[in-house]
Amino acid sequence: VARGVGSGFIISQDGYVLTNAHVVDGADEVYVKLTDKREFKAKVIGIDKRTDVALVKIDGTKLPWLTLGDSSKIKVGEWVVAIGSPFDLDNSVSAGIISAKSRDTGRDFINLIQTDVAVNPGNSGGPLLNMAGDVIGINSQIYSRSGGYMGISFAVPINEAMRVVDQLKSTGKVSRSRIGIRLSEVPKDVAESFGLSKGQGAFVNMVEPGLPADKAGIVAGDIVLEFNGQPVTKWTELSRIVANTKPGTKSSVVLWSKGKKRTVTLVTTEVEQDKPAKPQLKEEEVKSNLLGLNVVDLTEAQKHELKITSGVVIDSVSGVAERAGLQQGDLITQINNTEVSNVKQFNLLMAKLDPKKIAVVLVRRGDFSQFVPLRPAPAN
Repeated sequence: VARGVGSGFIISQDGYVLTNAHVVDGADEVYVKLTDKREFKAKVIGIDKRTDVALVKIDGTKLPWLTLGDSSKIKVGEWVVAIGSPFDLDNSVSAGIISAKSRDTGRDFINLIQTDVAVNPGNSGGPLLNMAGDVIGINSQIYSRSGGYMGISFAVPINEAMRVVDQLKSTGKVSRSRIGIRLSEVPKDVAESFGLSKGQGAFVNMVEPGLPADKAGIVAGDIVLEFNGQPVTKWTELSRIVANTKPGTKSSVVLWSKGKKRTVTLVTTEVEQDKPAKPQLKEEEVKSNLLGLNVVDLTEAQKHELKITSGVVIDSVSGVAERAGLQQGDLITQINNTEVSNVKQFNLLMAKLDPKKIAVVLVRRGDFSQFVPLRPAPAN
């Protein structure tokens, strides 16, 4: 029987417990063990993978709970402590300082608190507390090249977590908005060439047909300056602003378009809910040799550095792909106009390729992307 251990903390006397989504996701049974050795079978109320927050419920009396702080008031350099069970060592406490308040690690809908508090396997889901003993975050992830702690850890801000909790309590899921655009940074030289005084806003790279942005007349090359009165100072902010808008909300968008400002109105639509993962195909069912590509997933740090949220990197190349000039280290972001999010999806797309038809692969090398047509080689 597979078994996993994580941390968590009670946020109310009636037994609501906060932890990370990755701690309880996929579990058949969840048990909560308190510091006084009491153990409860827990019910998973809901999980939100996009913020890595989960809410579970236990039934008990006179349950101790932690006071929640205000993560919007934290300061860089402030001392904090983490409590958890690293390597199954119950109730371990580690201390450090806040290194950054709003760190973008590539998650679409949330910025994280960066600290130098020691966080290791088993700490996930535990509380990050200030010196008053108030919870300001949920310990969630580390930056590591070795798999162990390397001096950088991240926590989900408690204010963001509680927004998720409110929805999980009422509906068991989290609803977010989208408008159907893909974005990138507005470099200063590009801003100047477009007639803007500084590199502000979010540059629209692509507009998805039939979605709110397209219906409102937003086109590739526009720069989003404001959404519902909120200025977009960094391009990564826009996804979070839109996501935190209730689906179906009539919203105004201020654009910089063809050298002047214009305002459009649109109605947001809901982000598609996470679907259960499909069973992974057996190795003999995956015809990855059709293109001659072996790929691996990108780390969160690589995604952050490259300013992308999906894609895979070529680990080795042979056959038709090698003859077409693809190289180890190239990124693959699309196959036949389908976005490639990870290795599992890449393998599924490979399995569906028709050997008689050309596969069009979007390859990124450095700062440049190119569509490369490849004719699959028949499997041996």
